[in-house]
Amino acid sequence: MTQRTERAGLQVAADLAEFIEDRAMPGTGIEPGPFWEGFAAILRDLTPRNRALLDTRDELQARIDDWHRAHPGDTGGGGAYRDFLSEIGYIVPEGDDFTIDTPETDPEFARIAGPQLVVPVMNARYALNAANARWGSLYDALYGTDALGDLPARGGFDAQRGKRVVARAKAFLDAHFPLFSGSHVDLVGYRITDKGLEGLVLNGEDWRGDQTTQSREVPSKGAAPNVHHGVPLADPAQLVGFRGDRDAPTRIVLAHNDLHIDIVIDREHFIGKDDPAGVADIEMESAISVIMDCEDSVAAVDAEDKVLAYSNWLGLMKGDLSAEIEKGGRTVTRRLAEDRHYDTPDGGTLRLKARALMLVRNVGHLMTNPAILTEEGDEVYEGLMDAVVTVLCAMHDLNRGGGNSETGSVYVVKPKLHGPDEVAFSDEIFGRVEALLGLPANTVKIGVMDEERRTSVNLKECIRAAKSRIAFINTGFLDRTGDEIHTSMEAGAMIPKGEMKNSAWIRAYEDRNVDIGLACGLPGRAQIGKGMWAMPDRMADMLEAKVAHPEAGANCAWVPSPTAATLHAIHYHEVNVAGVQARLAGQGLRGSLDDLLTIPLAKGANWSDDEITAEVENNAQGILGYVVRWVDQGVGCSKVPDIHDVGLMEDRATCRISSQALANWLHHGVVSRESVMDAMRRMAEVVDRQNADDPDYVPMAPGFDGPAFRAACALVFEGREQPSGYTEPLLHEARLERKAG
Repeated sequence: MTQRTERAGLQVAADLAEFIEDRAMPGTGIEPGPFWEGFAAILRDLTPRNRALLDTRDELQARIDDWHRAHPGDTGGGGAYRDFLSEIGYIVPEGDDFTIDTPETDPEFARIAGPQLVVPVMNARYALNAANARWGSLYDALYGTDALGDLPARGGFDAQRGKRVVARAKAFLDAHFPLFSGSHVDLVGYRITDKGLEGLVLNGEDWRGDQTTQSREVPSKGAAPNVHHGVPLADPAQLVGFRGDRDAPTRIVLAHNDLHIDIVIDREHFIGKDDPAGVADIEMESAISVIMDCEDSVAAVDAEDKVLAYSNWLGLMKGDLSAEIEKGGRTVTRRLAEDRHYDTPDGGTLRLKARALMLVRNVGHLMTNPAILTEEGDEVYEGLMDAVVTVLCAMHDLNRGGGNSETGSVYVVKPKLHGPDEVAFSDEIFGRVEALLGLPANTVKIGVMDEERRTSVNLKECIRAAKSRIAFINTGFLDRTGDEIHTSMEAGAMIPKGEMKNSAWIRAYEDRNVDIGLACGLPGRAQIGKGMWAMPDRMADMLEAKVAHPEAGANCAWVPSPTAATLHAIHYHEVNVAGVQARLAGQGLRGSLDDLLTIPLAKGANWSDDEITAEVENNAQGILGYVVRWVDQGVGCSKVPDIHDVGLMEDRATCRISSQALANWLHHGVVSRESVMDAMRRMAEVVDRQNADDPDYVPMAPGFDGPAFRAACALVFEGREQPSGYTEPLLHEARLERKAG
């Protein structure tokens, strides 16, 4: 039974009240009395508005369902379908052109293009790893993954693989930090001169060009002997910092496309001792920003869970979060990394941030949470609670002068918004929070995730609705596919989920998101982003494919790990995103609204029984593999083996698309309830085998009667009736049951 305490008429879980008053408030200047009175007023005023917006979702969906029943098999697009959506207010009139005026965004939003991590904030170790992923070892990322085309052999260090890593890394240097002539491979050292960085070459090497300078033998400790030539960088301005003696630096910092690399020189290191130039590693500026997630990648269903999430976010904002981990047989305490400091070639100093810029993702407008009950005894809308508490916690960063934001901003990602009215409501929420906490207007910047169909078709007006707060828009989400299926559920049977990426609507979705963001003036103020690479073990494939994101004009894209961030950073050296955006800005919108509204129906499909079975089993296995960890262990996001034992990052968005896909095929008779239930039981046994080595795992078979299996089945068999096809209501119910007993 939850212990509660009364605050301004609210019934607040005792542990949440204690957290807010004893841990979050001290140091902010906020007093408990006025805080709770103001919080209660926000809930009293905005709860009816929140409820009305959800009612509008239901009303629009009902009218769309009716239209499809009257027009079976209509694939949408333009004409009568588009007119109908405009008539009911699903599509809103588009206003005049405008430019966002978001004030004072940090360089990570305004200027720097690079990878973005998303991490469950309830796991302190993961959160710290992600925050510290601003820098990563290129050597480790290449050695430890399949980025070179194969995986390292088990056992000790493979010297031949190490040579391949060094060759690949130095090819990266040659491509983006070229010397005036020759290659970094041929160097036996580096030095800093009045003209910049020079690579040192042994006597007898044939270097030509006016830029080559004669040099004396360098006597400093660690420098290579018999040096005759110094070869400068082709672009001297790329050298921005160093450590150590100018004739024998231990660190060399170079800049390209607003990203930095740090060449580590250590001739006593086990790698550096065998490298002619003494290079022990190349550290890459990697994860430029990170979303600390309170939503899709966590399982937070009550006050206990919310306090853990808020506590870790508070620790990140105060800068004192720590976590103990076991490493190499000893306990290591992990903390936030300290900023990096270097000398500059002109005698000054350089400071580089050691941490990714942190955002916090609140939940959307749908869910309530029992952590606080209103005066009427109702659970509060969780999004309203998140807004107040996460911004209160972020005041510690503002008050200490920018351990995270150096412009005095708080960055909140607001997910699952349906259209401009819901974005405007989010803008109002944060205005009320700023007033409550005494913050200047538009201190809180928001990221609007283009993951719902009504937001996609009205994106320009969604941006307008928060034009003084927009910090990013993003696209490429599986949630968007789940909503595509649910919104058009009555239209007919959909194509398999693997074919969705080739459909007309998704191409228009990806292109229009970038083009509308450019037209609304996001460059220089806000990010335009792309979605997740879902296969953390397939880094060679990622290096091949994910360059398409910066090439599309996106200045951030999601990656599943710090290692992936380091490898994906290579793409932002290969592609100048600012240049791509400048080129695209003059081309107008790609992808028509009619394409965006084209429904991916499987008209004329003639699937074999084997094809249907494979699709059903694939979806069933993915749902079960995710749900069983969510319900039984409270794991909101994890690498889940698929039916072929390929590890995929799964969260509620991926679960939503799989469950909606099966619900759609059930509804239209492609499969029967009996065949799907049979597949769920068979796949439960597969998932049990895949988790056999987990001592905390509770098998679903042979009983098939636990809360996890029942929840997974409900997501499919009750999926058509779930609000917007979301998974949260059923998952929360099952998790609360599991926690209770």
